[in-house]
Amino acid sequence: MTHALKTAMIFAAGRGERMRPLTDTCPKPLLEAGGKPLIVWQIERLAAAGVQTIVINHAWLGEQMEKALGRGSRWGVELRYSPETEALETAGGIAQALHLIGDGVFIAVSGDVFCDFDYATLRDRATALETRDEPGIHLVMVPNPPFHPKGDFALHDGTLALDGEPRFTFGNIGLYDTRMFRDLAPGTRRALTPYYRAAVAAGRASGELYTGRWENVGTPAQLEALDRELRSR
Repeated sequence: MTHALKTAMIFAAGRGERMRPLTDTCPKPLLEAGGKPLIVWQIERLAAAGVQTIVINHAWLGEQMEKALGRGSRWGVELRYSPETEALETAGGIAQALHLIGDGVFIAVSGDVFCDFDYATLRDRATALETRDEPGIHLVMVPNPPFHPKGDFALHDGTLALDGEPRFTFGNIGLYDTRMFRDLAPGTRRALTPYYRAAVAAGRASGELYTGRWENVGTPAQLEALDRELRSR
């Protein structure tokens, strides 16, 4: 197995404003659906795919997360934490955590995504990225949700483009090469969007369409509906 499928990062530093008042006293990734925290569903899926090290960044109520999740032994993984005084956004979060991630290609996913995606299917993609001279990315796309009808990128024959059809929405699951972030100083607040737009424009971004169970759990109503669905399974 490549280094890429041994290491993952879960973005968990957001304040979860739309989830208030639930997130006033609990970090969003620890909110429960189906009897377990959202982030635990992700940890379990990553562990099942053979991931050994999972880096979790946190800012709001981060101590709660460390206390609740521990060091990962119950899932057979090592959890490493990257505290941020205030959220550095996604690219800033990666740069801050590079010393914990190491070198090479890694999986990155948002802590508030609930999905049935099989991370093990990314293995060949990761191997391909690792052999490239220039750092590239691979994004998992999903059908456009009602709130984002125009999507993010066009996807054709496994390649992403800024323009064209059909268009899909980035599902907050991706493979990234750590070389992309080496020039970003730790502590810098920076979004990931410019990075993947630049990679797409340069022809260094592959993609795939995932049509299985996927949801970005953003509001208390969404969380309640997901909880009901999981408990009835």
